[in-house]
Amino acid sequence: MDSSYVDLKSDDGFTVPAWVARPDGPPRGGVVVLQEIFGVNTHIRAVADRLAARGYVAVAPDLFARVQPGVELGYGPSDLEQGRALKARADALPGAGVLPDIGAAVDAAKAHGAARVAVLGFCWGGLWAWRSACALPTLSAAVCYYAGGITAADEMARQPQCPVMAHFGRLDPWIALEGVQAFARAHPEVQTHVYEADHGFNCDQRASYDEPAALAARDRSLGFLARHLA
Repeated sequence: MDSSYVDLKSDDGFTVPAWVARPDGPPRGGVVVLQEIFGVNTHIRAVADRLAARGYVAVAPDLFARVQPGVELGYGPSDLEQGRALKARADALPGAGVLPDIGAAVDAAKAHGAARVAVLGFCWGGLWAWRSACALPTLSAAVCYYAGGITAADEMARQPQCPVMAHFGRLDPWIALEGVQAFARAHPEVQTHVYEADHGFNCDQRASYDEPAALAARDRSLGFLARHLA
């Protein structure tokens, strides 16, 4: 397995940096990993590397590149403040926002030999994973972890074009359980799972990390990817 930053070209001509982790042999599929508001940091790169170790080619595009490339934040209060400001700027981009960059990452995974590609995102990236599932017909599956904003009415009105799995924490102060339940009712086709955990429960660099929830979600996600990328 090897990994490095490469430059991808989006359909509109924009150059987006991406962390690409490649397995040792032919890939069993591709996974586009979408960041939180903290950039393509050590946590996101580790997720990509672990996927590559399991045989997937993983591509993590820098979704802040159009507003500020090379962002790599931690999880302290000042990091959170900076990440929120960058998210607001990225969300204000015209047109399809960062969707062309996600599409470029899907194309890159296929160029590295992946016949089928899924998208997997965390928080803000989880929201973009949902949007990608509803907008990119080139995807075969999507996994959304504690996707902030996904329970808003305009987001629930979207219709996925591929199988979707969604993970939420019951103790998440940013995503109300009532909203999660409404999302599950609106989208019974989505495999929705709720854990006794807080927001960010998958990230072992955060105080909210919850190992039992992270491992359960990991196993479900890996099984889901294996089924839909085979």
